[in-house]
Amino acid sequence: MKAAKALGRLGAWSEDWLADVGRLYRLAVQATVQAVAGPFRGQRFRWRASLEQMERSGLSSLPLVMLISFLVGMILALQSAYQLRQLGAQSLVPALVAVSVVRELAPLLTSILVAGRVGSAITAELGTMKVSQEIDALTVMGIDPVAALVVPRLLALTLAVPCLTLFGDTVGILGGGFVGQVVLGIPIATYMVDSLNALRLEDLLGGVLKATVFGAIIGLVGCHQGLSTRGGANEVGTSTTRAVVRSIVLIIFADLVVTAWLYLRG
Repeated sequence: MKAAKALGRLGAWSEDWLADVGRLYRLAVQATVQAVAGPFRGQRFRWRASLEQMERSGLSSLPLVMLISFLVGMILALQSAYQLRQLGAQSLVPALVAVSVVRELAPLLTSILVAGRVGSAITAELGTMKVSQEIDALTVMGIDPVAALVVPRLLALTLAVPCLTLFGDTVGILGGGFVGQVVLGIPIATYMVDSLNALRLEDLLGGVLKATVFGAIIGLVGCHQGLSTRGGANEVGTSTTRAVVRSIVLIIFADLVVTAWLYLRG
């Protein structure tokens, strides 16, 4: 009996998730059509709103991303040195840190930080507009909420997260270089040269591709949860929590898919 109830809950949970994925897909299609075909239909593209959202989601998040990336680079260098010291291969620390940061850690950590900081803010903002009927007012005035609210935020995050990731790449490698200089005695110039020699263009492009996908996921989930808010002000907090959790889950799943695709392709 308990097993049947557990399976029932699992089935209901899976059904909700699949339904959400379907709604996210429809929202993505609507936003893409509005962004690409809207100007050809005489609709004004909201460049100023997109730039403002890019500043909110990108520039304001840069200090936190750089701090976390630097610390993670230091931690990764220390952990790598501890393991490689047993094999007498501490000279491989720069290569290991550089490849790990560029291919995986910088895109993933940056996206999770942005999901918690920016994705939650988007959901709260749109959720508040939804419960206060501001979005209904836009519809009555003949303004498409997807074009006015979703497209600028989605475009901003899709462009901002890869840019933040590039900064995270650089600062993460510098964090490893700091440990290399202070702890391992590797000159910073030598460390940076070894790091760059270990990287390939495919590593950088793979990380940027992941960050672009992650940024789109954050924007879609945040906007979808905000626009789906029902009820009163209490539901705004629930939608915000749901947006952050689902963004992180989808980011990690997308990371697996993109990593597997890059591996099979390479």
